[in-house]
Amino acid sequence: MAKVKISDVAREAGVSLGTVSNALNHPEKLRPETLKLINETINRLGYLPNQSARQLAGGATKSFGLVLPRLDHGFSLQIASGAHNEARKHGYDLLIANADNDDILEDHYLRYFMGTQMSGVMVQPMASPDWHPAMTKMPVPIVHLDIHCPEPGYYVAADNEAQGRIIAELAITRGARHITVVGRAAFMQLTLRVLGIHKALVLHPDIKIEVIDAGEWNTAADGYSIGAQIAERSTGERPDFVIGLTDVLASGIIAALTDKGISVPDQILVAGCDGNPLAWSGSVPLTTVAPPGYEIGRKGVQLLMEQIEDKPAAKTKRVRIGSAARTVTTVTATEDINRQELVRPFLLERVSTQKAEQHPTGPSAAPITDINLGAYL
Repeated sequence: MAKVKISDVAREAGVSLGTVSNALNHPEKLRPETLKLINETINRLGYLPNQSARQLAGGATKSFGLVLPRLDHGFSLQIASGAHNEARKHGYDLLIANADNDDILEDHYLRYFMGTQMSGVMVQPMASPDWHPAMTKMPVPIVHLDIHCPEPGYYVAADNEAQGRIIAELAITRGARHITVVGRAAFMQLTLRVLGIHKALVLHPDIKIEVIDAGEWNTAADGYSIGAQIAERSTGERPDFVIGLTDVLASGIIAALTDKGISVPDQILVAGCDGNPLAWSGSVPLTTVAPPGYEIGRKGVQLLMEQIEDKPAAKTKRVRIGSAARTVTTVTATEDINRQELVRPFLLERVSTQKAEQHPTGPSAAPITDINLGAYL
């Protein structure tokens, strides 16, 4: 079967080659009925653009790559959604790779995307206590997501310190006298959340705070184990507000407390701290501070576009060396740029921090506002 060419599509649709090219590369330039005709013709003939030829001709594809550490966390899914919508807005496709919590695989996908002449690449690095960019000189624009670093580069991250501060301020508002923070602050993001909690409580020395520095951040079983230990304490020794540094830990804590006969929120208030809707399937809707991953993905694409559109043009000048005139091309160095964007999180208060007197029950009670998970993701 002969391979269908772009000229076949143009002839069959009764349009010019340039019009078909616009349908493939700049569909916004065409009238809807013309675009519909060309797409129907492409589908009927089975035409497939030669991506390799397009790369050789243009030097780069109208595509961005996004490397995510995992696809089992709502935050990463939000990043992908925001990046996809913003990329399409600028006429770019988005290809997503899952590193599956493997730093070697993450590096492989990063280099793969760069080697396939992507116009730009975004990467959400795996959580690490001593992270730094793997490559110092990038052949294409790159933006690192959910991370900050003093080294040159472009970074977009949630304000993790604000996440801790906001949830601590909620505890103060709810009248907490003994706050327990649960989670091992092994990564930068978790360390900043703990810092934010301490900063919020510095003006409240009368509030007791303890940090249980244990448990993996992404394991509900560790939250359950620590929650069970809290439940075994005497009534006077138990905290009245527990903060899980992640929602997975907080959900495990709630499960343990309720299994041990302790009511959440009537006896102990519990909150998470990372806005992961995939951890919200417990019996008690969880309060959390949600970093807007959608906005992080969107800003990541905007920083890629900034690098693409503001790339300094090469300048040529003629210089004389001895008796010969030479033309020299110079490009302004950009390796020393350090651009950092912070995205402010928001409080999502739900049942786990609302006592009965704060949210009465009965026919006249207002329903507790929950969140549409589909819209959130």
